[in-house]
Amino acid sequence: MWWVFMAAALAGPTRVVAVGDVHGDLARARAAFALGGLVDDDGRWSGGSTVVVQVGDQLDRGHEERALMDWLAGLRVQAEAAGGRVVPLLGNHEIMNAQGDFRYVSPRGFEDFADQAEHLPEALKGRVPPKVQGRAAAFLPGGSFARRLANQPVTFAHGGTLFVHGGLHKEHVDYGLQRLNEETQAWLRGERASLPYPMLTDTAPVWTRALSVGSPQAEACAEAEALLDRLGLQRMVVAHTPQPTGIGSVCDGRVWRVDVGLSEHYGGPLQVLEIVGDEVRVIRE
Repeated sequence: MWWVFMAAALAGPTRVVAVGDVHGDLARARAAFALGGLVDDDGRWSGGSTVVVQVGDQLDRGHEERALMDWLAGLRVQAEAAGGRVVPLLGNHEIMNAQGDFRYVSPRGFEDFADQAEHLPEALKGRVPPKVQGRAAAFLPGGSFARRLANQPVTFAHGGTLFVHGGLHKEHVDYGLQRLNEETQAWLRGERASLPYPMLTDTAPVWTRALSVGSPQAEACAEAEALLDRLGLQRMVVAHTPQPTGIGSVCDGRVWRVDVGLSEHYGGPLQVLEIVGDEVRVIRE
């Protein structure tokens, strides 16, 4: 199935914008999209044929998660109508919520999904605290919001660039990136009993920090470069770890790191990454 993945990588518009972790902060997400020339003052799509990739972690920490998910869903429709595309990826926080790990949920993050409690399976109601039941029902695999997350891939490639929340290792490519996407999405829809094995380890594509913390080891860069060459791609864009110096590149420019902690929770700057052909530049506020 690698050829399907590669076909998706090489087709489509030439301008791509990457936005890092937004963590339930609708206002800052809209501001980041506006900075990239993607939305107007009303938050509606104005990016034409641009492809924008939000590199995972829409959930947790902030208190506007549901509104953010709704806005992104509407934006995807608007962009498609204009010849563009909005691609939110799965991050570790999306997977955590589907696993029932709510450690990083704000109080409002429970309140906003309370209306979903009636959909929680009876077998779970005695095991889940009342205030948590709505969120659990929403994000349990097969739940209404888990099915919405199932529209998001783990990895996405376009125009020579691979996008993934944490990073890639050889075992992920060996397993098959298209297969990894499809099986993870099937799990979120409730059609598969468990996540695919590569998503269950601490080096999963949504969890690894080999490329996002400090100066990556030479071995990590060598592996990333070999995988990109194997896939016929030029660069990788990752998020997952806020970068104290802002968006920048490592591994001789083949890996770009776009998580700047732009949400209110972290208080980082507004920055996005623009890729047009072989030209890569950081757009700053």
